[in-house]
Amino acid sequence: MKLKLYLRTILALLPAVILFSGCSAIKDDEPRPCPQGLEIRFVYDYNLERANAFPAQVDCLTLHIYDADGNFVRTLTESGAPLSDEDYRMRVDNLPEGRYRLVAYGGALCQAASFSYTAGEPAGSSHVSELGMRLNPECLEAGNPLGRLHDHFYGTVMADVEIRPELTRVTVKMMKNTNHLRIMLQHLDYVALDGADYMFEITDDNTLFDCDNDLLEAGDVTYTPWERGSVKTGNAEFGAAGSQVEVQMAYADLSISRLMTKRSPKLVVTHLPSGEQIISIPLNNYLLALRGSHYDWTTEQEFLDRKSDWNLFFFLDEDRHWNKTFIRVDDWIVRINDINA
Repeated sequence: MKLKLYLRTILALLPAVILFSGCSAIKDDEPRPCPQGLEIRFVYDYNLERANAFPAQVDCLTLHIYDADGNFVRTLTESGAPLSDEDYRMRVDNLPEGRYRLVAYGGALCQAASFSYTAGEPAGSSHVSELGMRLNPECLEAGNPLGRLHDHFYGTVMADVEIRPELTRVTVKMMKNTNHLRIMLQHLDYVALDGADYMFEITDDNTLFDCDNDLLEAGDVTYTPWERGSVKTGNAEFGAAGSQVEVQMAYADLSISRLMTKRSPKLVVTHLPSGEQIISIPLNNYLLALRGSHYDWTTEQEFLDRKSDWNLFFFLDEDRHWNKTFIRVDDWIVRINDINA
């Protein structure tokens, strides 16, 4: 009877013994406890190439940790060379067992950051519901070099911390919230164009984010170019005689915050010498025309989120008005049929 009781006791203690021996090492006759924490990998493959571009594009990283009730626990940061290493992992030690929400920002605390916390950096008794980001107002000032937005990323995931032989491994998937557009104007008769003769503007309500990275209403703002000018692309044959004409196109570079289908951004181009609007289009409609069947594995919103660099080519007629037959988006010709202008 005593033997059976002894065996039952041993069997009951065996899992704890196995766990303890698997987590411990003997050094100076003192055991080491099992680690309690996280080993976190950060990935940015939410792009059209579906390739991890995190090491190449994220130059500073901020991680906020909240408990299961949304209460702030701690913040960790990293910047510089470590992030460019494919094998980079952020280690979080000494987290009690439990469920946590991780919220990560890329680019938020860089020196050149374009976004700021709406309620200050999380600390003390703050709650995840208070977390948010707002585009810095100076980034919207016409002619301000800060109009070239610093790339901004967001990611979140739930993670469970348990007592185990190794740190709990988790991956945070990041999404880019910034877009860069180059708008090109070319004359159909190869008349030389200069970007300084045109004003390029994009209006949208997309400057305020909540803790889930969703856009909140904050009112329309206007984005203007951080650079514009002209570029020569070589010679082209023109006219029945096939004479050689040097092609000079006008361009403008703009940066804007996240594009969402629930918003209605508008692109307007004005010819400054005459004061006449030559282009006025619903931007999302034209960008989504590129999606087509080639990217039908994405939803419309996913397509806008995955693509962050855009090149739009508009062709002007003899009156310097936009020829509304087609535009080029990147290397794709978009025929204008049922797109509402």
